[in-house]
Amino acid sequence: MPTDRPVNLEAIAFEAMRSYGFAPHFPRSVIREVEALSGGRLSHGGKTGIVDLRGLLWSSIDNIDSEDLDQIEVCEAKEDGSIRIRVAIADVDHFVPKDSHADRYAAHNGTSVYTGIVTFPMLPDHLSKDITSLLPGGDRLAVVLDFTVLPDGRTRPGGVYRALVRNKAKLVYEVIGAWFEGETGVPDSVTAVAGLEEQLLLSYEATLRLRHWRAEQGALALQTLEARPVVDAGVILDLEVQEQTAAHHLIEEFMVAANGTMVDFLSKAEVPMIQRIVRVPKYWDEIVRAAAELGEFLPPTPDAKALAIFLLRRKAADPERFPDLSLAVVKMLGYGEYVTLRPGGSPIGHFALAVTDYTHATAPNRRYADLIIQRILKAVLADEEVPYSLWELDEHAEWLTDRDLTAKKVERFVHKAAAAVLLQDRIGEEFEGLVTGASEKGTYVRLTEMPAEGRVMEGGEGLRVGWKVKVRLLMTDPEKAWIDFAFVERVKEKGEKREKGEKREK
Repeated sequence: MPTDRPVNLEAIAFEAMRSYGFAPHFPRSVIREVEALSGGRLSHGGKTGIVDLRGLLWSSIDNIDSEDLDQIEVCEAKEDGSIRIRVAIADVDHFVPKDSHADRYAAHNGTSVYTGIVTFPMLPDHLSKDITSLLPGGDRLAVVLDFTVLPDGRTRPGGVYRALVRNKAKLVYEVIGAWFEGETGVPDSVTAVAGLEEQLLLSYEATLRLRHWRAEQGALALQTLEARPVVDAGVILDLEVQEQTAAHHLIEEFMVAANGTMVDFLSKAEVPMIQRIVRVPKYWDEIVRAAAELGEFLPPTPDAKALAIFLLRRKAADPERFPDLSLAVVKMLGYGEYVTLRPGGSPIGHFALAVTDYTHATAPNRRYADLIIQRILKAVLADEEVPYSLWELDEHAEWLTDRDLTAKKVERFVHKAAAAVLLQDRIGEEFEGLVTGASEKGTYVRLTEMPAEGRVMEGGEGLRVGWKVKVRLLMTDPEKAWIDFAFVERVKEKGEKREKGEKREK
């Protein structure tokens, strides 16, 4: 709804955090505790079990504006054709002891929340962007997950140990991805560090092996639209879709393998842990019906490999609609959960990743589950008792599952509020879009011009998911994250015939 009053998206983000049960501000007790910490002048001398690995060619790949770096990587070729990968994870527990003020705050929120307008970090910047961040230029304590990628793409878990590390290069997804994909030459950020080009190409070779192996096992190639608001001086300028590059794939594959290495280590130690799972889908029949409507066959019982092949075919056949199909499949699969795995228990597995043993261990600055896992690991390394009882782990797993899902709701709400601001001066204009939902709960359309979705409030009867339509913008309300459309007409696509019984548009 048009208004002369400027919209305060930051205020909307803070209110969304509060309404969904997050604490958007750090209490004074947390600030005082963290400000008293010092870091950066670390020594491995005299610290049992801490290996000095500062001489290795560590590097990181992340978003251009990321400062809360949790992991860095290094690799080396072996004579038998395998590739050794070491992933170093920031030792956040060293500075955030269990039951400290910062720990209790982090446990409540459970995760950092990235709205695109305001970032709500799980830990104060003095920690996550300084003392515990693996940014270049400083010596940092870390936990190293060591594994080997075999020529066929399988992984062989190696050691897990504490170390002192130093990041040699902070690299950016889009820049490294464009190079990997042959769109550009070797970036300056790579040539500036001797030996980094060869190492990154070796890392990419390991990535291709890992992706091929997991694809063979049935890992799902899902692609949802992740839109990030582009803001300048508090003014929303655009919604930018974040494309997945080859560099994103590298980090994803290394993190999956590193998390599997962590689970292997903790399982052999016979200690309880939190695992990240996606159950075998209970709504598989709905996925089968969705595939049948597209002329595809899926078996009557859940089959990850068959689903993966179906998704790859659909992505090639209809890339425009694939993000919406991916989102629908995610909803029918069910979202990820945290559960406690008892010693000797049978893991449930992660259906979407096609792995059986998986946890979250690689982002302790951003996710509380990872901090729990780090504490369990360090207790094992020190031959100490695990600092969590089973009932504590159960409670954390249930709460963190809720926080993870709820954080996504906050992010979606603020992104939609930002889209409402971008559209508020375009009331009455017509847009093309795709029908993304059509049920008793309402009919929804995602615009082609920008990744903004709204509800069809007039004339939406009989619309089907996947149809390309033209809609007219009726109103927006950023504070409620509302975008309302009126249906204008269906847009016929090239070669498409009118379906039997379909009414002719006026």
